[in-house]
Amino acid sequence: MRPKSLWFGVILLLVSTQFLFAQVTTAGLNGLVVDQTGMSLIGATVIATHVPSGTVYGTTTLEDGRFHINNMRVGGPYKIESSYIGYEVQLFEGVFLDLGQRLSLDFIVTEEAVALEGVTVTARENEIINGSRTGPATSVNSNQLRNLPTISRSAEDFTRLNPMASPGGSFAGRNDQFNNYSLDGTIFNNPFGLDFATPGGQSDAQPVSLDAIEQINVSIAPYDVTQSGFTGAAINAVTKSGTNELTGSVFGFYRNADMTGGRVDGVDIFKGDLEQLQAGFSVGGPIVKDKLFFFANFELENRSDLGSFFVPNSGTEGANVSRVLESDLLLVSSLLDEKYGYDTGAHRDFIYDSDNRKGIFKLDFNINQNHSLTASYNFLDAFKEQPAHPSAIGRRGPDFQTLQFENSGYRINNVIHSGIVELRSILGNRLSNKLQVGYTKFDDKRDPFSTPFPIINIGKDGVRYIVAGHEPFSIHNRLEQDVYQIRNDLTFFAGKHTWTFGTAFERFEFFNSFNLGVYGGFVFAPDIDIAEFPDFVRSGGFDDAVATALNTFETNEANNTWAVAETNLGQW
Repeated sequence: MRPKSLWFGVILLLVSTQFLFAQVTTAGLNGLVVDQTGMSLIGATVIATHVPSGTVYGTTTLEDGRFHINNMRVGGPYKIESSYIGYEVQLFEGVFLDLGQRLSLDFIVTEEAVALEGVTVTARENEIINGSRTGPATSVNSNQLRNLPTISRSAEDFTRLNPMASPGGSFAGRNDQFNNYSLDGTIFNNPFGLDFATPGGQSDAQPVSLDAIEQINVSIAPYDVTQSGFTGAAINAVTKSGTNELTGSVFGFYRNADMTGGRVDGVDIFKGDLEQLQAGFSVGGPIVKDKLFFFANFELENRSDLGSFFVPNSGTEGANVSRVLESDLLLVSSLLDEKYGYDTGAHRDFIYDSDNRKGIFKLDFNINQNHSLTASYNFLDAFKEQPAHPSAIGRRGPDFQTLQFENSGYRINNVIHSGIVELRSILGNRLSNKLQVGYTKFDDKRDPFSTPFPIINIGKDGVRYIVAGHEPFSIHNRLEQDVYQIRNDLTFFAGKHTWTFGTAFERFEFFNSFNLGVYGGFVFAPDIDIAEFPDFVRSGGFDDAVATALNTFETNEANNTWAVAETNLGQW
């Protein structure tokens, strides 16, 4: 193999390992139908009815009396019955299916001519060890989602129920970037791998409302060819669907600083300003009874916090009083305004906001007993305002040693639009098929509060003291990701064996613009001491850097010549 071909093969293998994703969206049912002597009944009918929606799944037993039903809606309750000519109908009621589960139910039927006082039917439901399990996994059903406590109203409050979970989204000791997340089958990772593993993480936003989730499944090491692309955990979530009953919910939470304690062990602490509102609603129901259903959810969150819990030193004392003199902050601000007309923003008591809006709309269509179609769309529009990075390229605060101005911060924006269509088919008693086609668009960008201006670092006593100017990492910082996916899995049942044949194609398009340092080199230069700063400004020490920043901005905006890296890759 030529060297170039060898490297291409290595890269393709690495990409395959990183990007080949699999999603779980349904549940299944299997078992045996036998008579009282243990003889298998060939051709017995098994009907499973999802009672809330009237969705019906049906099949007949194979030569050995086994039956298989794939691609079933999760949840329940289900009514499952077995019938055979000359035998009593046997019935299970109140059966619930977990996401990714293949529940095993065995029927022992009796002849109609035999008169009995009563018939007892037993089922093996969710046993720890059985032939239907495909590796260690944790399922969180709708009842648990409703009743278990949650502080952050995030899926992580429930995925940590898995015994392999660690803080920060780690599973089995792996970094959270090695997990695979999916929502209704869509790829819900951060494919570019920047900062957070899930969408919306940079803005502290949950990508989907907890009220919209029906079930969550965490799988660590599945013995299932359709699940791959991770070495931590596969975390699959499905959203709620409408039923024949019109249902809805509405909620709201509000808190502010007055609801926060102000003493710890008898000592007064600084609380700062805080105001948070979180509210949302869900509604679902039938469009055509037993046939077509809808579900919709919307949630908003508005929060505001102090930009800095530390205040400048103006002769007062307190646990949150910085060493930075307020007089020095006022001096730096006035000098930059007088010399360059630059607005540093406030130096204390400024507020940063964090807002997000998210929603989902879903349609479920029972085409007939053998085919069903699901289409869902969800979005997230979130932002978070925050100070400059506290430690990148040296300490930047805000803390006891170092303070920064309001306009040295930035706003991070996370916008997501995602949609998927899934066709589920039962093709006789031996075949089932699932087809998924989806698209997800991620749009992340930073909006700096500063106008184009150099990064300014001012020191005192050998330690960074004051930060002013532009946030260094927010100069035309953009990341756009487009993800296309199509997958088809055909399952064939042959006695005790299940064969799965499938194909999948995924395409990733990345557009990334990052321009660190183009507003002048002071971000990398030694700090200017506060005692020397006034003379440095007045003597024109910043003049070239200021002119460079303004010229760079105007030229790149006019000619669209910002630094850009594009990567497009596909995998079949």
